[in-house]
Amino acid sequence: MSEEILELTKRLLNYNHSFMNYYEEAREKGTIHDFHEVIKPFANEVKKVAQEWAVLMKSWLVINPQKHLHLKQIDTTLDHIDQLSIQAFFPKTSRSRFLNANRTVEYFLLEIVKELEK
Repeated sequence: MSEEILELTKRLLNYNHSFMNYYEEAREKGTIHDFHEVIKPFANEVKKVAQEWAVLMKSWLVINPQKHLHLKQIDTTLDHIDQLSIQAFFPKTSRSRFLNANRTVEYFLLEIVKELEK
């Protein structure tokens, strides 16, 4: 189970970097992507991976309680990922809110990677 969680966590980290790239592109170049052809399929793909990750993480955390990782953080991270996967494409999204959510996701996912690679 740990290997699968590690793989999914790394995929989510890659998505999180993609969110930042899409956001910067939208802000700097004003790039507008088609909602049904680009945004929705991307968000659905991310959501599928994130939900699979959350189910495995919750099971793993119950079996292997951690000092710095908690169940509530999984739900919060899942919510942030869902929001970021769509907001990344819209340049009018609040920069500070977007960056804070992005950093929160990054931090938590890196903490999981650290724990799993011990």
